[in-house]
Amino acid sequence: MSDHDLFRSPLVTRYASREMAELFGERHRVRTWREIWLALAEAQRKAGLRITQSQLQELRRTIDRIDFDRAAKHEKRLRHDVMAHVHAWGDLAPRARGVLHLGATSADIVDNADLMIMRDALQLIAVWLANAIDALAAFMEKYRSLPALGFTHYQPAQPTTVGKRAALWCADFVRDLGEIDQRLRELRFRGIKGATGTQASFLKLLRGDARKVISLENEVARSCGFDRIEPITGQTYSRKIDAQVVSTLGQIAASVHKFANDIRLLSNLKEINEPFEESQIGSSAMPYKRNPILCERATGLARFVISLVPSALQTAAEQWFERTLDDSAHKRLCIPEAFLATEAMLRIVSHVARGLVVFPPMIAARLRAELPSIATENILMAATSAGGDRQELHERLRRHAIAAADRVKTEGVESDLLDRLKSDPAFANIELDRVLDPVAYVGRAPEQVQDFLRKIVTPIRRRYADDLGREIELDV
Repeated sequence: MSDHDLFRSPLVTRYASREMAELFGERHRVRTWREIWLALAEAQRKAGLRITQSQLQELRRTIDRIDFDRAAKHEKRLRHDVMAHVHAWGDLAPRARGVLHLGATSADIVDNADLMIMRDALQLIAVWLANAIDALAAFMEKYRSLPALGFTHYQPAQPTTVGKRAALWCADFVRDLGEIDQRLRELRFRGIKGATGTQASFLKLLRGDARKVISLENEVARSCGFDRIEPITGQTYSRKIDAQVVSTLGQIAASVHKFANDIRLLSNLKEINEPFEESQIGSSAMPYKRNPILCERATGLARFVISLVPSALQTAAEQWFERTLDDSAHKRLCIPEAFLATEAMLRIVSHVARGLVVFPPMIAARLRAELPSIATENILMAATSAGGDRQELHERLRRHAIAAADRVKTEGVESDLLDRLKSDPAFANIELDRVLDPVAYVGRAPEQVQDFLRKIVTPIRRRYADDLGREIELDV
């Protein structure tokens, strides 16, 4: 039987990076369990329990020797994955078998390992967010002053600039990076707390010395890279923590969805395209097609992550008293897939943002076609200042605008509003070409982009300087 005979998650085989996939891989997970078991044994020796240096040395020597086949045989017999790996490691380190998992419950190992993995995964997501921000910043700097037709309700509106529109996308990702920072600041070690979170087993092991129990827990937390510990838990840390993390990933997904949809719409308008490779096929039936498949893929992945947010909340709501096990299967699916999909779509965003193709003539043509209608208020004010009657001029403008719009819709021709105004004596004294300069309608958009780059993006670029410009190789 080959790998092609069994279902494999496309998140691993097609979309996410190897780096993120390995973070949630079985080897890394079990290796992290072993780090916690070793840290616990070392802290227990320091606290005075009868654990020898030779036992610890045996654990250190064998920590990377993970026999998954042996563990699978133990699990088939024991029906408990954590204890299966305790036995499998004990088989490889027989002198230390008796001190493995001493006083612990499975959550002392699994929950803390999950938090360590989520911490590392959040840091990787932050790096990809920074790369997306950096790529969009370069794009909006380049096009900060290029006027473009703005849209509200997907109807023509006051002009903006291409760079200012990109700043809207970038600003959402900046907010998302702030949310990741918040999650990382608040993420605590679950702690070494025993079966129901009371630390009763460790208090008994350490002969009722509460100070030693506290010291033991702090020691293990430090060994695992945490300086803060959850003050209160049941058997598990609150599943609201998982829900908060997944909700943060859902926020990123919403930003990706917005960006990708906008590029898809702009592609249809022939104003901006995502990068398209020389030999890439857009359609099996229509050779001329250049479909925005990367942004479509990002949209689909984003929708998937957004759908996981209520699922994580339901798991948090469903926990009974000190814990129930209906969270386990859900966590094995929800948490890794949320991270894998989020990283995959951020890699797409970074790749697309670095290679966006802009078509200034198309942008100018669309703006030129709509600008006479948008400029009617300025034309009215200029004509009034030249001595015309405001109410009469307003009526003339209204009639010309409606007639020109009707002709566009019924005859399929370009708007002739400008020609109509030029031939109307009431507007003879107006320099219409000057009034219709697109730059006059973009307001402070270029300056807003520059301020945003200087105040918001530059500190992020400095902070992530060593991680920017990451190479992106999309598998498909």
